[in-house]
Amino acid sequence: MDAQSATPNDFEFLSHDLVGDEVRTGLTGQILYEKRPAKAPDGSEVEGVYNVWITLNNPTQFNAYTTDMVKGMILALRAASNARDVVAVVVTGAGDKAFCTGGNTKEYAEYYAGRPEEYRQYMRLFNDMVSSIMACDKPVICRVNGMRIGGGQEIGMACDFSIAQDMARFGQAGPKHGSAAIGGSTDFLPVMIGCEMAMNSGVLCESFTAQKALRLGILSDIVPGLKVDGEYIANPLVETRMITDEMGRILHGEIKTGEDYKKGKELVARGAVDLSALDAKVEELCTKLMMTFPACTTKSVEELRKPKLNVWNANKENSRAWLGLNMMTEARTGFRAFNEGNREVGREVDFITLRRELAQGAQWTEDYIDSLMPGARS
Repeated sequence: MDAQSATPNDFEFLSHDLVGDEVRTGLTGQILYEKRPAKAPDGSEVEGVYNVWITLNNPTQFNAYTTDMVKGMILALRAASNARDVVAVVVTGAGDKAFCTGGNTKEYAEYYAGRPEEYRQYMRLFNDMVSSIMACDKPVICRVNGMRIGGGQEIGMACDFSIAQDMARFGQAGPKHGSAAIGGSTDFLPVMIGCEMAMNSGVLCESFTAQKALRLGILSDIVPGLKVDGEYIANPLVETRMITDEMGRILHGEIKTGEDYKKGKELVARGAVDLSALDAKVEELCTKLMMTFPACTTKSVEELRKPKLNVWNANKENSRAWLGLNMMTEARTGFRAFNEGNREVGREVDFITLRRELAQGAQWTEDYIDSLMPGARS
């Protein structure tokens, strides 16, 4: 067939996908891939133009990703990137509790702990997933339906836009659980929110609200997620006025305290999470993206990704090597503690005892790691 004389209806395209649809969609039911009709500015569906929604579908474990889910994400992102009729990609999580809380701690603790070469191979997959987001030929939107923690935060910051419901929380889990946030956060956070706030998040693992995430610059927008008596209200647990404390620190976006917090909890108990406003805001952004020249949009996105890509590409391989070796010591201990602990005994080791004993020459033997598990010395 003469391509120059072909009409849009009879041109025969070549496939640039790595695998067929049946392989990609059959890989795991924990990654959902859905093409949804794009919407015109008046809200009507557009024929022949779509957005792809990729959903982390593991809500019972707060959408923590397993090895197979990481593989599914890579293939789904590649397919969406190649889809000629797709405007944008939306990455989200199932349910209303969590977008993603990072890697699957059960799998980490029971399979990867103590196996550094296996974890190094796993991190190749993880790195490829993050890179797939930033190599996608379509703009990628993170729909933050709930907690975005650890590796979930890294996936989200790799995306081009993030829109959250205002009950969501953001943060890292690294040094509290035996790792370092070098799957992207130590690269992206200084670029996106500045070095000092990056230290608070990446080292202290202090989580923050959607309102603060918006103020810091890692969200494009937030919408209410809680309905009380059928009406949306702003997150009642969060201070939303631009006020300062006695030291002049801005309190806007911080969790309330005292009686105000107690009243907020009562409102939360009366209400229910409703994500329809979040969906509407995500669709609105997809529509705005549709109303642009596609090649110009792709080029603009590619250029604007460069600050994140430059630091990511500079560090991802040596980070992968370190994370593998760390599975013999602190990660092996921290992931096991989280997996084997509970509310009664906690999910962290006794850090004071650990630091004291390491300073006295303790070795990372299997017996010593066993002795550090929550409740082991009580």
